[in-house]
Amino acid sequence: MKPCQILIVEDNPNLRSLLHWQLVKAGYATQMVGTLAEAKTLLQTYQPDLVVLDLQLPDGDGIDFCRWLRQQAEVYILILSFRGSEGEKVVGLKAGADDYLAKPFGMQEFLARTEALARRIRSKVPPTVLQFGALEIDPVQRRVVLEERVIDLTPQEFSLLYVLASNPGTAFKREELLRLAWPEGIDNPRTVDTHVLTLRKKIEFDQRHPRYIQTVRSIGYQFHTEGQAT
Repeated sequence: MKPCQILIVEDNPNLRSLLHWQLVKAGYATQMVGTLAEAKTLLQTYQPDLVVLDLQLPDGDGIDFCRWLRQQAEVYILILSFRGSEGEKVVGLKAGADDYLAKPFGMQEFLARTEALARRIRSKVPPTVLQFGALEIDPVQRRVVLEERVIDLTPQEFSLLYVLASNPGTAFKREELLRLAWPEGIDNPRTVDTHVLTLRKKIEFDQRHPRYIQTVRSIGYQFHTEGQAT
């Protein structure tokens, strides 16, 4: 069985190395970074099953990153934080975390919580691959195939396409797509238009008469298909 893939996002180098060593010793495949920028760069190519996330990072708010990560990928999130009050834990869990561990903590408790999440990962049914004729969208591999050819999409383009394709026939306002497919802080609706344009260039046979991503007048965009996903 493939080992659980874990990404540690922790700015304290000593704790980061200790967590990495303990997880590797327990049989997990582990990557580690110290900033949110490094995490976002790594996530373009690395697809972890679990992210261990410190909230106090030097280049941004861990809660905002948690919300962004929840929108971007099918991944479990374990928050580590000195913010240990009940209210702060509730904020973290509502932001999308699956578990919350207050610092300081014992290593045995950390490993037990990690194993509890790993059991959920191993038992989870993988998300369904969306198939629309010649277009295939795989949310696990974050891969798009059109007529047996892999289409090179950026992570943001994939997120936008997946939100639309997961709800065929639903007309989304640009503001809704920003909320569902973008990290917090992006509030320019024209950003959606730009990404729709690039997506159409990559997956539409005729950009002037798009088959998949269609404009809905006075609203925004919808994913159109003559049949349901299989």
